[in-house]
Amino acid sequence: MENIFLTYENDTKEQYRSMIAETAQAVTEAFTDDRAYAGPTPDELKKLIHVDDILPEQGAGWETVLERLKKQILPNFLRTPSTDYMAHLHSAATLESIASELILSTFNQSMDSWDQAPVATEVEVEVIKKLCAMYGYKNNADGVLTSGGSQSNQTALLLARDWFISKKMGYDVKKHGLPADFTKLRMYTSEISHFSMEKSAHIMGMGYESVVKVPVDERQRMDVDALKRLIDADIKAGNIPYCVVATIGTTDFGSIDPVEALSEICREHGMWLHADAAYGSGVIMSQKYARRVAGLSECDSITVDFHKMFMLPISCSAVLIKDGKDFDALTIHADYLNREEDEEDGYTNLVDKSMQTTRRFDAIKVWVSFQVRGKDGWSALISKCMDNAAHLYGVLKADADFDVVTEPEISSVVFRLSPSFCAKLRDSAAGSDADVKKSVADSSGESCDDVNKRVRRALIHKQGVVIGQTVCGGNVYLKFTLLNPLLTYEKLESLLRLIKSLA
Repeated sequence: MENIFLTYENDTKEQYRSMIAETAQAVTEAFTDDRAYAGPTPDELKKLIHVDDILPEQGAGWETVLERLKKQILPNFLRTPSTDYMAHLHSAATLESIASELILSTFNQSMDSWDQAPVATEVEVEVIKKLCAMYGYKNNADGVLTSGGSQSNQTALLLARDWFISKKMGYDVKKHGLPADFTKLRMYTSEISHFSMEKSAHIMGMGYESVVKVPVDERQRMDVDALKRLIDADIKAGNIPYCVVATIGTTDFGSIDPVEALSEICREHGMWLHADAAYGSGVIMSQKYARRVAGLSECDSITVDFHKMFMLPISCSAVLIKDGKDFDALTIHADYLNREEDEEDGYTNLVDKSMQTTRRFDAIKVWVSFQVRGKDGWSALISKCMDNAAHLYGVLKADADFDVVTEPEISSVVFRLSPSFCAKLRDSAAGSDADVKKSVADSSGESCDDVNKRVRRALIHKQGVVIGQTVCGGNVYLKFTLLNPLLTYEKLESLLRLIKSLA
């Protein structure tokens, strides 16, 4: 049989080296310019990637399929390292972390039991210890790697619920299911927090109604006074507040909720405080800006994402718990997996802390990238992204052709072509040549929202530039999510000029 695995035998090693080298060559050849996207529309892509049968009667072989990859797939990938990509909390991946991906995929460890991932288990334990120390937790803290921010948030909210019901209500959810009055439980989160709060509530059997959305202030941060009023009202109504979620970097604005004030409220009411720092967790690495996330150690749990500001490949996230004993809610023993006698003898089975069973060795990407870059390297990268956002905000604020929502706290800037600019577009038709007059006349019925939407589509399909779009105050806005430290002030200013010209 043809070689199918990498083994100790020389011919398999040679085939492995050859296939990896050929793949690397094909990938590098796909980077032909700095555009983020080649431009095909959805319909065009469907035709481009079509093959007669994805599962043919007889295999076509590696070389044939590689050629198809080169022609149909690789040229049409979104290129996240491009300085023309800034749509989402979705970063490029550092070179050393891509090399780490090769290692973890080749060895294919499963992080549920020690005997499936011996050295990988010990590495993850060390990575978690370092992360807990970074965010100010003490020795009794613990954590686990997850698939992403949504799973980290759900894990924390599940532990928060079970902790509260056990400690405050004297009831064991793990054994008996939810108590009779579970519909009265309430958690509080910003009205612009991540949708994983509602999704988690649904999955946990509590429903969207258990999630109370708190208004935000003019800086897009949770309004503390509004939170106090909502908690008081719920208590008077017979509901049971159990958790507050502080968003440390909202998805659109990067706004940071006031952790210290929220911590005081939670202590007063005996509630759990979770920090969804999927976005803002990276700020801790910046010597210049770390103070903006001060106070995270006051939280009972923290979501950390490494495939956002930390620039590691998807997927790579973690949830940290201030008191590691709270992970007991997820522990269940199976004779085939996490035998109690093994754990008594020092074998760590990480499935005891995870909602997943089979799980990737993502911790190696953190282990490698932290050592390669060091504190100084990471500080420079993340500070540059935040400096770019501050500069862009200043430029937008000084230009009447744009509206900008709020000063960025991290690296996201939300703005739009202003109504006055859109009005100027229509007025300009009077003194233009015939072609321009026709163009303006064709779009004269456009609202300001329509203009901004049209510009974003033109950027994608005509320029290969991919930016974000959202809604604020009922109006359509554009968004630059600046996670690429290769971006310069000059490039940002040129993109603003391009946006005007496309409009």
